[in-house]
Amino acid sequence: MQTETQNGTQPETATMPTPVTLTEKAAAMVQEAMKQENLAGHGLRVGVMGGGCSGLQYLLDFAEKSNDDDFVSTQHGVQIFVDPFSAGHLEGTTVDYVDDLNGSGFKFNNPNAVRACGCGNSFAS
Repeated sequence: MQTETQNGTQPETATMPTPVTLTEKAAAMVQEAMKQENLAGHGLRVGVMGGGCSGLQYLLDFAEKSNDDDFVSTQHGVQIFVDPFSAGHLEGTTVDYVDDLNGSGFKFNNPNAVRACGCGNSFAS
């Protein structure tokens, strides 16, 4: 995320806390998927978009680079990009990878979700 200095001439990198935490297991699965897709050097875009039965749905996608206003961090060897809109809905969220009797996949533990659908892929905050 870029900010201006007091004199307004030179941009500097802002240090902002990352709104999303990626577990070690989730990071390993992301790295494996990137390897299979030949996406070395890419990062993981974590976000939300309108849709789903509860109003918002989670987004995971690979991105070659961050946008200027993204929150950016590296966790367990994975670079993570979160846009400002999504950051407001994902503050404090942990992304994990689960493998159980109900299936396997990424799970969002979002403390901001006030309502979620049964499948866990959409929410309202």
